[in-house]
Amino acid sequence: MNNRILENKNIKQIYETLERNVLILIAIPIPFFAVTYLNSQNSTITFDIPEVPPFWDSFGLGLVVSILVLHYFNFQSAIRRIQNGSYDLEIKVSLYSQATMLRFYMLFATSLLCAAGLLLFNNAGYTIAFATTLIFFSLGKPSPDRIVRLLKLKGEEKDKILELRRRG
Repeated sequence: MNNRILENKNIKQIYETLERNVLILIAIPIPFFAVTYLNSQNSTITFDIPEVPPFWDSFGLGLVVSILVLHYFNFQSAIRRIQNGSYDLEIKVSLYSQATMLRFYMLFATSLLCAAGLLLFNNAGYTIAFATTLIFFSLGKPSPDRIVRLLKLKGEEKDKILELRRRG
């Protein structure tokens, strides 16, 4: 009985840490991109930016798109490994947390690259890439329901994860 309570407490702690870290990674790049975007629309603030060769514009946009594609396939591969493994629930949640954090670090980097690309090149492609990144942020944000669905949990494991909805 005590082992089960400890496991539930560990799972809850893993989930709460994951949720907090993901929210931080979502919140940090938004103001940077917002300032850059507003400046690109109405240049009230002048930045003394050196001239960057056009090659870097294409390279940067290609890099952003590549990271977006890579993050998706990397995360899906990690989820398949968790589903196919015979792990106990705490290990599954821990592995899910690691995969999600890697995913969000990649999205975080992408969003900062989008802000830098828009600032340097004033290319609308970076705005579209940032919007796509926000969609991935939104779709990837961890929740108990999403964990159950992605890991295909059933029975007691499903119930334990759905208990995470309750705060306190």
